[in-house]
Amino acid sequence: MSLTLAQKKIAIGSFLGWSLDGYDIVLMLLVIPSISQLFFPSADPVFSILATFASYTVTLIMRPLGSVIFGIYGDKFGRKKAMVITIMGFSIATFAVGLLPTYLMVGVMAPILLILVRLIQGIFAGGEWGSGAVLTIESIPKQKRGVISGFLQSGFSFGFLLAAISFQIITILFPGQLFEEIGWRILFFTGIIPGFVALFVRLSMDESPLWIKKNKESGLVKTPLKSIVFGKIHRKEFLLCAAIMTGLVYMYHGSISILPTYLGEFGDFQKEQIALIMIYATASSWVGMILTGWLSQKIGRKKSMLIFVSASILVSIPLASAILNNLYGLVLYVIVYAIVISTASGPIPAYFSERFPTQIRNSAAGFSYNAGLIFGSWSPLIALYFMSSVSKELVPVALGINIMIGSIILIIPTLLSRETKDVEL
Repeated sequence: MSLTLAQKKIAIGSFLGWSLDGYDIVLMLLVIPSISQLFFPSADPVFSILATFASYTVTLIMRPLGSVIFGIYGDKFGRKKAMVITIMGFSIATFAVGLLPTYLMVGVMAPILLILVRLIQGIFAGGEWGSGAVLTIESIPKQKRGVISGFLQSGFSFGFLLAAISFQIITILFPGQLFEEIGWRILFFTGIIPGFVALFVRLSMDESPLWIKKNKESGLVKTPLKSIVFGKIHRKEFLLCAAIMTGLVYMYHGSISILPTYLGEFGDFQKEQIALIMIYATASSWVGMILTGWLSQKIGRKKSMLIFVSASILVSIPLASAILNNLYGLVLYVIVYAIVISTASGPIPAYFSERFPTQIRNSAAGFSYNAGLIFGSWSPLIALYFMSSVSKELVPVALGINIMIGSIILIIPTLLSRETKDVEL
C-alpha cells in the first residue's frame, strides 16, 4: 500500500521541520569550540566551552514548555496551524543567532542575548516534534507507521548531516580567523532556507482526518495537560514515555552531539576532519533510524529499541576509544558507533502516538517527548565533566560510561511499557 500525494506532503513537511531542528542544534555544537571565547571569554577554555554548552542546553530544557503551549494549541485548533507557527518562529530564531553581537562589542549583554534567543528558540522547537509526528501518524495506514516513523525521526539526523556539510563548506571558504569573524554567522543565516522550504510544504498540507472527526463530534478535551499529568488513565503512559525519552536523549546527545567537542578537545582532529567525521556519523544515524523504524513494524516497537540499546552497552567504550585514537578503519568505526548507539529512537513517533487518544495526542506525545529533554539534555555537560576529570587514556572510558548510563535509563521504562504495533488509532 503506497501513500497518497496528500500523505506524502504531510510526511515531508514534518520531516523538513525536524530536519531544521537537527540543523540548528548541530550548528551550535560544531561552532561551540570556535565561538565560546566570543561570548564567554575566559583564561580557562574548558570553562568557556562549558558556558557555551549551557547556552545550548537551555534551548533543550525550554522545549517542554513549548510542547505544552503548542501541544494544547494543536489539540484545540489543529495540528497544521501549530506546525506553521512553530516553523516560522524557529527559523527566525536560528537566523537571529547569526546577528548577535560578541562580548567585545557589547560586554555582558552578548551572552545574555545569546541565552535569550536560545530560550525563545527552545519554545518554538518544543512544539515542532509533537504536531508533526502526530499529524503524520494519524494520516497514514497502520502498516506504514513503523517505516514512516523512522523516516520522520531520521529528519533530525538529516538536519545534522546538512549542517555538517555546510560546516565543511564554510570552514573551507572562511579558514582560520575568518571563521570566527564571519563564517559562523553565515552558518546560522543558512538556517532560514530549510525553514522556508518546510513552511511552503506545510501551507499546502491537509489537516489530520482523525482530529477533524473528533472536532466535528465535539470530542476534544478542554484541558489536555490536566488529563495527561493528573489523570490516572494517561499519567502512567506519560511517565513511561518521558523516561524512555530521557534515556534516548541522554544517549543521542552523549554520543553524537558531544562528538565534535570530543574530537576537537580530546583528540588531534582539525575542523575539516571533524566536519567530515560528522558527515559520516549523521548520515549513518539518518539511515539507522529508518532501519529501526522499519524493524519495529516487523518485530514490535519495544524489541526494535531494546536490540539497539543493549548492543550500545557492549560497543560504546571500544568504539569511542578507536575513534579518538584515529585507528585504521576510522570511518567504519564511526558508522557502527552512530548506527548502534544513536538510532533506537526510530520507532518513537509511532510508539508515542499509539499510546494516547486523538483528543490529547498532540499534547501528550509532544510533552512526553520533550519532558525527556529536561534531564537527558545534560548528557553532553556530564560527559564533558567526566572526560575533563580523568587522564587522557581514560577519556573514551568516561564517554562510554556516560552512554551506558543513558542505556540503562532507557531499558527500564521500555521493559515496563506495553507493545503498541497493532493498536488502532
